[in-house]
Amino acid sequence: MKNVCVVTGGGSGMGLATAEIMGKDHYIVLVGRTPGKLENALAKLHSMGVEAESFPCDVSSRESVQTLAEHVQSLGQVKAVIHAAGMSPHMGGGDIIFNVNAMGTIYMNEELAKIMPAGSCILNVSSMSAYMVPADKVPSEVYKLSLSDSSVFQEKMLGIVSSVPGEMSSNMAYTLSKNFVVWYSEKAACIHGKNGIRILSVSPGTFKTPMGELEGEQAASFALASALGRLGEPEEIGELMAFLASEKCSYLTGVDILCDGGTIAAMRSRS
Repeated sequence: MKNVCVVTGGGSGMGLATAEIMGKDHYIVLVGRTPGKLENALAKLHSMGVEAESFPCDVSSRESVQTLAEHVQSLGQVKAVIHAAGMSPHMGGGDIIFNVNAMGTIYMNEELAKIMPAGSCILNVSSMSAYMVPADKVPSEVYKLSLSDSSVFQEKMLGIVSSVPGEMSSNMAYTLSKNFVVWYSEKAACIHGKNGIRILSVSPGTFKTPMGELEGEQAASFALASALGRLGEPEEIGELMAFLASEKCSYLTGVDILCDGGTIAAMRSRS
């Protein structure tokens, strides 16, 4: 039986960087909406001697994620899930961003946990933006609905997102969805821990990735004003995520790791 690692958003950036490391002792399944877009990533992994394949999946669809779960279960033991797929404010409207980032996290965690053995790990990728939501603005009572009725949760959160106009909707959807990922990962860790499954989240700052480039000068300015004063390299976050998902961290669960070069620390020190 192969040890399988599922990587969403693995076509480039931090997802691919993590897959390269996890591929040393796991069979890699790169997940994306369109397998053709993953061809270059697969070619790179194969050139490194990594066994890997791609699989089409829309993480914002529970049915699509269920199909993914059935497939990867047939390959071997799913020991790790690196859920790095996500959309930034410049990639779509508020509803699409929320559905991919928040609902996608729920579906990936709930459906993949059903087939994962004890000793496995799900790592959800959030963002340092999660730390920028004022405590009194976090809709925690709505968040709680995600654990009992994800459809009602989705309806109420989309109502919040659509209550602001235009570009503000995309920004709100992104920030709240990433804040939710941190909240949800903590709660999911307690739910699935009884089955020996660890669930963590990582909140990256600004890295030299296609998504980081898409966010432009504003994102770069945050990084340049951080404690380290620079953007992160994909390999730096890849090494962290691979380590967290490994058995070396077998007692670590239910927490978020903020890896932002000290951006949030710098912001707080100036306040």
